[in-house]
Amino acid sequence: MKLLVKMKLDDVVGAIPAHLFAGIWGTLVVCLAGGGNLGVQLLGVVAVGAFVFASSWLLWKLLALTLEVRVSNKVEQLGQDIAELGIDAYPEFVVMPEDDDEI
Repeated sequence: MKLLVKMKLDDVVGAIPAHLFAGIWGTLVVCLAGGGNLGVQLLGVVAVGAFVFASSWLLWKLLALTLEVRVSNKVEQLGQDIAELGIDAYPEFVVMPEDDDEI
């Protein structure tokens, strides 16, 4: 989560570590646990990543052409949960910087 905050990626519920990172790890660990071929597993990770990126990019471009998909800059800075509901929807996922970290 700290890496995502430093990269300024908004992932309120931790979906990237839970699905992307754990999915890649689960695919690659087959080589350790079951004797899979590392090259084949890496190719699978790259192929799935390329497909998901391309199809997501295309879908968001189509949505952007037909709908308003962005919120205002003010709402983006506040967070949509605060702007729309007046509360922080997931306070337990706020990453607090440590003393030596800068955000």
